[in-house]
Amino acid sequence: MTDVDARDIVDRIVEQWARERPELDTRAMATIGRLQRTARYLDREIERELARFGVNLNEFNVLAALRRSGAPYQLAPAELSRTLLLTSGGLTKRVDRLHRAGLVTRVPDPEDGRGLLVGLTERGNDMLTKALAAHVQNEDRVLAALTPGERDQLGGLLRTLLLSYGDGAQHHRDRAYRLERRRADVAHADSPD
Repeated sequence: MTDVDARDIVDRIVEQWARERPELDTRAMATIGRLQRTARYLDREIERELARFGVNLNEFNVLAALRRSGAPYQLAPAELSRTLLLTSGGLTKRVDRLHRAGLVTRVPDPEDGRGLLVGLTERGNDMLTKALAAHVQNEDRVLAALTPGERDQLGGLLRTLLLSYGDGAQHHRDRAYRLERRRADVAHADSPD
């Protein structure tokens, strides 16, 4: 039996619907079912690997965003929220946890006396360096069933799908800006004159 002839659980589900409701076109259901099941497997494998370094994927993403921002590896919370597409509350929880673990600092923003910057500590940068190498190797391992060409093809197809939902970089910058403007407008409206 070749890989093309191999059957997964989604095939069984589609067959059951074909028997019970033969008039339904279940091709989209099969694709989405496989995407969802694959995402669950990937999340589990990624979380397992990152747990070895004492962080989960959400926390890792905060550290990685700081590191890839370039030296001195600091960002204002609003920029970090925009980068990660998080609410300020969601970011605060992650930063609090990382701060308690000694992986990030909160320092006054020299350009904004009222603001703070979140930055990587030396310990956080060292841990991230090791975790990132293991993470990339783990991602390569979980995609080992695909050839490099198949990975590129799948990546391109998924990019097309994400872009169809407005998941482009400009869209996220515009959306984050609109959200920040709304928050500022609400805060201004609530402040006494």
